[in-house]
Amino acid sequence: MNIKRKEALLEKLNNEITKCRKCDLWKKRQNAVPGEGRPDAEIMFIGEAPGRQEDIQGRPFVGAAGKLLDALISSILGLRREDVFITNVVKCRPPNNRDPLPEEISICSPYLDQQISIIKPKIIVCLGRHSSKYILSKIGIKVKSILSVRGKTYNMRLDNHDIIILSTIHPAAALYRPPWKKMLDEDFRKIHDLLNLKKRKITIDSFF
Repeated sequence: MNIKRKEALLEKLNNEITKCRKCDLWKKRQNAVPGEGRPDAEIMFIGEAPGRQEDIQGRPFVGAAGKLLDALISSILGLRREDVFITNVVKCRPPNNRDPLPEEISICSPYLDQQISIIKPKIIVCLGRHSSKYILSKIGIKVKSILSVRGKTYNMRLDNHDIIILSTIHPAAALYRPPWKKMLDEDFRKIHDLLNLKKRKITIDSFF
């Protein structure tokens, strides 16, 4: 699928998301937050749900956690925010930034599935427990806590396309728990290595 076709499909999906009223989150939102980035991005970052600033701006990861994410993408991966795709499992802000409810994830996650199917990233980075739990459930992995899966890599095949999945600490959690920032740095260095497999002449199996 060429990039123009991907752009068109994502734009159509974005319009659907901004009008969505399938659960009650739409009643208090200012803006839905579909996600943003390259339609053909090699790497896709998935958080749990928009926060206050995201709800105001209609863009993912634009608050303090977003600034940390941008810094990691730039300093460790050597990429710009525009080079990747950033989104969440749930596209509208839960009240008071509470965790998304299971039924909200169930209702909203098909939008994420469509985004993955259109973009076909080489790597999915799950930011935090909720996105890890949802994505890894697709390959039969049960997530007890984010620390039980962080830094580990898994392989998922979707539409005859292989995707590497890596879970890590949510940037917001790293801001509240400074020791977790080191783990986040370590995981981003692993992402860097995964993006440069051919250059380093190692195999994907080295990470499993």
